[in-house]
Amino acid sequence: MTKLFALQKKALVVLLLMSGLCAMAQVERPRLIVGLVVDQMRWDYLYNYQWGEGGFKTLLHDGYRFNNTIIDYVPTVTAAGHASIYTGTTPAFHGIAGNNFLLHGKNVTSVQDDTERGVGGNEKTRGKSPRNLITTTIADQLQLATNFKSRTVGIALKDRAAILPAGHHPVGAYWYDGDSKSMVSSTYYMDKLPKWVANFNKQHRDELASDVYNLPVGTTLTFAMAEQALINEQLGQGDATDMLTISVSNTDMCSHSFGTHSPKVDSIYMQLDREIAHFIEVLDQRIGRGNYLLFLSADHGGTHSYHRMTAHGLPSACWHNPDALVAANKELENQFGVKKLIQDEMEYTFCLNHAAIDSARLDYNLVKRAACLALEQPEEIQWAIDVENIDTYPIPTLLKERIKLGYFPQRSGEIYIVPRTGVYAGKIEWAGSNHGTWSQSDSHIPLIFMGWHVTPGETSRLTHMTDIAATVCAMLHIQAPNGCIGTPLIE
Repeated sequence: MTKLFALQKKALVVLLLMSGLCAMAQVERPRLIVGLVVDQMRWDYLYNYQWGEGGFKTLLHDGYRFNNTIIDYVPTVTAAGHASIYTGTTPAFHGIAGNNFLLHGKNVTSVQDDTERGVGGNEKTRGKSPRNLITTTIADQLQLATNFKSRTVGIALKDRAAILPAGHHPVGAYWYDGDSKSMVSSTYYMDKLPKWVANFNKQHRDELASDVYNLPVGTTLTFAMAEQALINEQLGQGDATDMLTISVSNTDMCSHSFGTHSPKVDSIYMQLDREIAHFIEVLDQRIGRGNYLLFLSADHGGTHSYHRMTAHGLPSACWHNPDALVAANKELENQFGVKKLIQDEMEYTFCLNHAAIDSARLDYNLVKRAACLALEQPEEIQWAIDVENIDTYPIPTLLKERIKLGYFPQRSGEIYIVPRTGVYAGKIEWAGSNHGTWSQSDSHIPLIFMGWHVTPGETSRLTHMTDIAATVCAMLHIQAPNGCIGTPLIE
């Protein structure tokens, strides 16, 4: 009996020691991470608008502002931006080379997945998933760090803006389907919409049927959906840190149609201010100000329209990608006698037609050089670059590095176009703004952290979009996403 008692006593001591070590090993973390991305929000918008109480004023006063955050790759577009924020890396590593890119020789959207189907709306629609994203995200790393107890939901009007931030294993991702006028998902996540999403679609039927892309109602619906996700999925109420990713998409859509600082765009930003104010109140009530970490940023900025610039005597010009493709192909046909030697254009890249080149037994490098010369002819274009041989080009190192960081072999086009600074990608008659270039207009984005363990302040030192994920993960003491190249912001 004495021996048995001694063994039991030793076992108890060991258990107590292990319990103590586990308690010591536990890391303090917030209950919830909220990632808020405003599509096409220029950095200077933080200071251009007269904000109301709460909302942006609260973020600016109570948060820490990084006033010189730059996107260090091209093209600066939506899918690449959302992927880069949440992975801490660039298209060269995460594979989201644009809103569209080549996959097995086929032009696809960034989240296209033909093995899946839509859920909600038209069930026969093509499915969506994060499978084209080849690195992990903040949410994925949270899953790994918490033994998959962490829960994430992604919300946006755009599919790519809901899917890519939420990572590979969220509770769900939901976006707006313009055909069915409802919030939908994909079989990648679920077989049918949760009851709360179906109810949301019923309760907001009229608003969802309105012009959500160009009116403030699109912003209101986005935050209303996010609030319902917060409540119904009980985010921030469990033992592990949860995540909610929200992207405001109509700021971009309306800007493309009507231009920066148009009355319609201004009205959306004023509504965004009110929605942020309300959502912060909801977070404070449900989670507690010191218990959540919120960051606000943008996937890219935006170039002012040609008309806004020239009306005030500022330099600008227009260049239209599809017209450039037609003109270049005509020039190449005159030289080589083969039609459509350039297969496609995607944002600022052009892809050669390898099948046509091989069939005609043409020299690939000769065709590529001729294509670069043809694309470089318009005076609006500064360089047409053969990316595979970029180191031979006498271009600034900064630009060279950004092109490399945005290039993913087999997905990106072989030729990258660099317009003159300030050139607007679009037709001269278009009234809207655009983006995609390396310039400050497109690459300078807002970045504010607020909430858990954040001391108010600001800095103008150079920081990068890729630093966002690195910072969140460092604060949580979890491993950064597996492709992360960013540096934690020690402020």
